[in-house]
Amino acid sequence: MDMGRESRWKKDAMTVEIVFALVTAAVLAGVIFAIVWTLVLALDLSGSAERGVLVGGALFGAVAGVWRLVRVLLRFDDQRRMGH
Repeated sequence: MDMGRESRWKKDAMTVEIVFALVTAAVLAGVIFAIVWTLVLALDLSGSAERGVLVGGALFGAVAGVWRLVRVLLRFDDQRRMGH
């Protein structure tokens, strides 16, 4: 039959883990950007200061999101290799 191929369950688990990693990474990036945006509104920044802080917040959110994505997927790969 499917000797040597991953079972359907393993493929489904991998898909769920990828979606989980993507969703949590997007939520983390969004939360970080929302916090920075709230800070900009609270401090009443304008012009280039506002733009600079928002760009910095977007970059920080993106980096945090990618970090979360990689961390979740590497943890899943480690668990998969250990047989869990």
